[in-house]
Amino acid sequence: MVEARRNTFKSPKPDAARLLAFDLLTEVNRNQGYSNLLLPQALNASKLDDRDRALVTELLYGTIRMQGKHDWILSQISDRPWSEVDPGIVDVCRLGVHQIHEMRIPDHAAVASTVEVARKRIGESKASFVNALLRSVTRKSIEDWFLPLDSITDPVERLSIKYSHPEWIVSAYYDLLKSWSEVELALKINNEAATPTLVSWPGLSNQQDLINIGAEPTEFSSFGGHWKGNPGVLDQIKRRKIGVQDEGSQLVAEVFAKAAGGSKWLDLCAGPGGKAALLSSIARTRGIEFVANEISEARADLVRQVVQGAKVLVSDGRTVASTGEKFDAILIDAPCTGLGALRRRPEVRWRRTLQDLRELTQLQRELIDSAIQALNPGGVLGYATCSPHLAETTIQVGDVKKKYGELTQISVGEYLPQNLGEAIRDEAMSLWTHKHGTDAMYLALFRKDIG
Repeated sequence: MVEARRNTFKSPKPDAARLLAFDLLTEVNRNQGYSNLLLPQALNASKLDDRDRALVTELLYGTIRMQGKHDWILSQISDRPWSEVDPGIVDVCRLGVHQIHEMRIPDHAAVASTVEVARKRIGESKASFVNALLRSVTRKSIEDWFLPLDSITDPVERLSIKYSHPEWIVSAYYDLLKSWSEVELALKINNEAATPTLVSWPGLSNQQDLINIGAEPTEFSSFGGHWKGNPGVLDQIKRRKIGVQDEGSQLVAEVFAKAAGGSKWLDLCAGPGGKAALLSSIARTRGIEFVANEISEARADLVRQVVQGAKVLVSDGRTVASTGEKFDAILIDAPCTGLGALRRRPEVRWRRTLQDLRELTQLQRELIDSAIQALNPGGVLGYATCSPHLAETTIQVGDVKKKYGELTQISVGEYLPQNLGEAIRDEAMSLWTHKHGTDAMYLALFRKDIG
């Protein structure tokens, strides 16, 4: 009998793409990895063909985006509280449900291939539980699973489940948009993949160079182009003539540069270097000295690679004033919750909390205080976040205006592209992904009084 069982046992044979997707998902969900950093490294090191690379990409990004929605279903099926289930089971089931509900993969194939991953990575007994859960998912259509949402009267709870966002983020969006239909559009687009956007660096390249290699020019930025493909293969990227940067971030740099003058600029929180690369190039073409500051040595190394020899400081931005060095324009691209870039950094929605928000807003205040001390009279201060949250934008700016009488807010209106509509909130630039197709970037400008 034992010999017969041995003969019928077959070793698990998961396909390489799904196995890699699971391993990366584990790194992101359990080891605080970043999907946008891990995925390119893993794909470059793999021998997968283009089709399988695309499958890994969708499985990883898609599952992370939609795992709240997947958990809502799985928690109803599981015979034990979903929060107490083994993390390996949770993540492999999320991968399975994503294939069943969000991809054009037949149910039987989605279940069988996911169970093979489970057998390989978490063992036979746990794989049996995974098999039972996923088979239960397939017994109802996705429409039937989510029919109960119609009876949920609280729009925060309903939209949180439907679009797979924590409730506090849904509430934060409503505080700004004041319309549930608008909130729904903003949440929906966060679950769509973003097309890579290239950026040209003045003095090294221009937008026409991007068009010449097949990029579609960006609608608002005069430096960008949308690229359908893997930017990493481009020779101009390898030679550091162009970069990859969301159009919203390009606009922050472009608008700040239009407002700034003088002979010396500082990017106070420069890592990993996207805005610093563009700003340093603009500064160089105008004969302006550019300095980048970054607290992390590793991120400062990334900045050095793209600022073409400009000075890079490694220090806490909150102490920059203590050096005695003064600047005519300072950009604070402040650490923030990152709620404006959820398309490209899907795990952020599950990692950030209201406690993080409180700590970040305090850090932002301290950075602003330091920058004001280091800013020359008549100089321009730019305060930017990749977040539309009121506490990190409008409320923060209101506090700045109350606390610092020597600062006057400058309206961004005259510096914005003429075709960029619905982008001003209380004199600051406020972008939205569902309106502008960019990350939801924010930029407020101030001028320091003379004397």
